[in-house]
Amino acid sequence: QVQLVESGGGLVQAGGSLRLSCAASGSNFGVNVMGWYRQAPGKQRELVATITSGGSPSYVGSMKGRFTISRVNAKNTSYLQMNNLLPEDTAVYYCYLNTGGRIYWGQGTQVTVSS
Repeated sequence: QVQLVESGGGLVQAGGSLRLSCAASGSNFGVNVMGWYRQAPGKQRELVATITSGGSPSYVGSMKGRFTISRVNAKNTSYLQMNNLLPEDTAVYYCYLNTGGRIYWGQGTQVTVSS
């Protein structure tokens, strides 16, 4: 059974930093994509960043330049380093894994940025 476990969320002041982690377990994932989505209250879930098993990152919108996604394949773990956080970055952040077209989600971790 595939499991994704996130950690690293919390409360931070605007301008601060957080690093989220997502550890995947339960299978040999082969070629895959790991990534992060977020969902703010009253809004749709939106893509933040992805990274392939080959290490190619991709970012969306205003997160580009402030967020960095990385991974350690030997640990099946991805990371999201978030710098210069803004109040509008407040959301629940979800890790996901796409392997062979099957998509798995973490339980989500809350990030709150105070002004």
